[in-house]
Amino acid sequence: MRQRTWLAAAAILGLLAPCVVGADGMAAEKGAPGGGLLITGGPIYTADDRRPRVEAVLIRGSRIVFAGDRKEAERRAHALPAVTRIDLEGAAAYPGFTDAHAHLFGIGLREMTLNLEGTASLAEMLARIAKAAGRGGSGTLYGRGWIETHWPEERFPTRADLDPVTGDRPALFVRADGHALVANSAALAAAGITKETPDPPGGAILRDAQGRPTGMLIDRAMDLVADLLPKESDFDRRAVYRRANAVYTALGWTGVHNMSVAPDDVPLLEQMAEAGALTLKVYNAVTPEGAEMLFAHGPRQAADGRVITRAVKLYMDGALGSRGAALLAPYADAPQTTGLLQMTEEEALGYFRKGLTSGIQIATHAIGDRANRLLLDWIARAMRLVPRDEWARPDPRFRDEHAQILNPADIPRFAELGVIASMQPSHAISDLFFAPKRRGMARLKGAYAWRSLIASGAIVAAGSDAPVERGDPRIEFYAAVYRHSLDGFQGDGWHPEEAVDRMTALKMFTIWPAYASFREDELGTIAAGKRADITVFSGDIMTLPPRQILTVKPLLTIIDGRIVHDARASGRAADDG
Repeated sequence: MRQRTWLAAAAILGLLAPCVVGADGMAAEKGAPGGGLLITGGPIYTADDRRPRVEAVLIRGSRIVFAGDRKEAERRAHALPAVTRIDLEGAAAYPGFTDAHAHLFGIGLREMTLNLEGTASLAEMLARIAKAAGRGGSGTLYGRGWIETHWPEERFPTRADLDPVTGDRPALFVRADGHALVANSAALAAAGITKETPDPPGGAILRDAQGRPTGMLIDRAMDLVADLLPKESDFDRRAVYRRANAVYTALGWTGVHNMSVAPDDVPLLEQMAEAGALTLKVYNAVTPEGAEMLFAHGPRQAADGRVITRAVKLYMDGALGSRGAALLAPYADAPQTTGLLQMTEEEALGYFRKGLTSGIQIATHAIGDRANRLLLDWIARAMRLVPRDEWARPDPRFRDEHAQILNPADIPRFAELGVIASMQPSHAISDLFFAPKRRGMARLKGAYAWRSLIASGAIVAAGSDAPVERGDPRIEFYAAVYRHSLDGFQGDGWHPEEAVDRMTALKMFTIWPAYASFREDELGTIAAGKRADITVFSGDIMTLPPRQILTVKPLLTIIDGRIVHDARASGRAADDG
């Protein structure tokens, strides 16, 4: 099987060096806060079927006041004070791209700890770890981002691999999907994990032929070393979120649906937004520990809606790569297991029923076909158990986070139940290197089935799952419309018919995430009255050949009428230097 050439792709995307390159001659004066912006000079896509493309957008304060003909926009602009004119000069503008599933704290933390993304082999991973270990320090040596599915070694790392480069210092390295980690012998000893330690419910301790732990801990087994993981107090959480905000706005995102948020972080994010330190629009789904607070008091918001918290994030199963996803039939490459369920029906119904009566949205991680079927079954049962007149709203908009592997018979049930499929296109182009081994070729129909879901009437809100994936809107859009790896590989049996057309992909990152967060009336399209969230790329991703989508630059990120990221200025400064 052909391997993913990550370094080549990273070079294409500018991930290995500063990627802000301005377009020659593009200049705009910064308008006064609350003033106007007039955008012309390039294709402007609205994500609105009634008028998919316009010549001009006029913004006043935080709202779009006109989208349409350029002459009319100019006429209206003359009536406004302090209008800043932005000539796109061929660049393309879109409604603000929203990542419908990411982990904001993890994105910032990735930039501040040992990042193992893109390791092309076990040997390279160990070399990076050895370099970090050589810098010294106390406490656990920690990193995240490795994934073995394209390594030439074709196996998980083990404690035997780690021990020579980490020594007696405990070391833990989390797989990219966040559902598995590898520990060295010192960490296993510190956690008291031995040959006799039983697998915890919902978790697995991988063992060698003699029954000894290999160092690989899957899903709930990771809890056994929780005390060794970096503590929240080890990091300045404001600094972590500031870093994440800077990374994401520089990539062109205007919003993020922030998954598995620690309840204590909700007021912190609200304070940062109020102070102007957080510019992204953030829609929070808290961990179960914060559920009762939301059920009792309802949704909360701050900074004129820039931070909204109205969802709870649950888990049905683990991940496919680490064989924790719950399948209807055994894994093709591990017939002794069908994966791991993380929640019982009783637990799920408790959350689903409270969600219906309180108006709090329930977003549930489900990857395997068994997990997805059970999730739909349990949502349907909760809807039957709670009388309609007790529902807080007629459309509770339950969310299925990932919906990666579906039995084709279950696809129509999403629209029937009103369940939103919150999916990440990049998972398909990453997983194509190992999913056929895990599932077998005959069982790939229904995997990453964006087009089939949409054709059945379901809403698909697209995201990235960063830091599991890079978190780049260009990669996600490319994956949605092309369904090939970053170096152009697809392989047999990967169902290219599940790729979507460009307009559908645009909706997946704009109006459908808005719908998934109950904000379709004010976000997601370029139209008069909507919030002025706009993403500008240097090229037209609606018409470029697929591979060239990866080469465009995020030039401008506008949130509520304010330019929060301007790569043109950086490009001019570099040219002047």
